[in-house]
Amino acid sequence: MRVAEILEVEGCRLIEPSFADLTLDSCTDYLLQIRADEGRLLVDEDEEVIALALHDERGWHAASFLYRDPTLAVIEYFEAIDGEIYQERRETWARAVREYYSMELLDTTSPALEDLRPDRIEYIHDLLQEVWGDRSGELCLDCCCGSGVGTAALRAGGLRTLAYDNDPALLALGLSKGRLLPPDTICIDAREADRYVAPAPLGIILMAGEIYPYNASLWRDIITTLLDLTDETLITLGTEEEAAMVESWCAGRDTEVFENQRDPLYDRWCCVSRRD
Repeated sequence: MRVAEILEVEGCRLIEPSFADLTLDSCTDYLLQIRADEGRLLVDEDEEVIALALHDERGWHAASFLYRDPTLAVIEYFEAIDGEIYQERRETWARAVREYYSMELLDTTSPALEDLRPDRIEYIHDLLQEVWGDRSGELCLDCCCGSGVGTAALRAGGLRTLAYDNDPALLALGLSKGRLLPPDTICIDAREADRYVAPAPLGIILMAGEIYPYNASLWRDIITTLLDLTDETLITLGTEEEAAMVESWCAGRDTEVFENQRDPLYDRWCCVSRRD
């Protein structure tokens, strides 16, 4: 379902400029500047507020409260205009919001040049089978997903995915090629993924790096955030030195490092980390 369909309004726009802005309280304050003549409040299955749409002479404007709380002033404003209350599952609304921003990204971003070798999805799928076996139906976070080669391999193995990266051009490429699906893709800084993403059983980062001393702290933040979100995590790298560095960041977990010879260029070293 689309955002406008859930709220049952025509041409509804989210007021947050990007998915990453869904945590900003300043976007909530903007609602109070709208001279609304109609309103619709959306609550989830637990009757928690997840969105508010207001109408004025320009049309409908909606704010999402998936990742921040509405203020009392905003709720009182809605009550003052005697708006209607709607209910929807939180995950349905979340998928609609992700699709909204994915389609907007596609409309505004030129895709990167194709970066996928024809045989790479097959190699990754085979590696996933070795590491996890049949995990059909389970959710896997594809961190730093790029143009979606990992997501495509995960889906081929029957897994559900949620993919994220901070490169709009690569995401646009993956979305345009169908490797990434709009409701399951977000553009965020992977270091802040825990602000937007719920814990999941599985997680991957394919070809993390290149990791050098000057950028190691950035990659450590990305990887440790994913480790905190997932029970089992697969990280592939280009060199044994990088794999040893990543292994040191997996302290307190059961971690294995091994060489993968399926592909001469990609995913040469693998780090598999599981919660104890």
